[in-house]
Amino acid sequence: MNFQDQTLVCQDCGSEFTFTADDQEFFARRGYSPPKRCPTCRGARRAERGGGSGQSRPLYPAVCANCGKDTEVPFEPRGDRPVYCRECYVAMGEQRQR
Repeated sequence: MNFQDQTLVCQDCGSEFTFTADDQEFFARRGYSPPKRCPTCRGARRAERGGGSGQSRPLYPAVCANCGKDTEVPFEPRGDRPVYCRECYVAMGEQRQR
């Protein structure tokens, strides 16, 4: 599919922004619809919802199911699934890729 840069208008601030051909291809591959907000307004909206950079998520204490080390994870462990420290999680991912 041939994509060409498009000029879109932000629904929040009314400014024009470019929806590049590369971005269009990325959005199409992922099944996303075209953006309705300019990058500045998207960033501001993301920050409002707590998804912006610099926002820290709460961490919960856990014990690694592999090595037994105390660790912290960004989700509350429920006890029905194993929880791993970062080192064990990364090592397990590398083993799966082989």
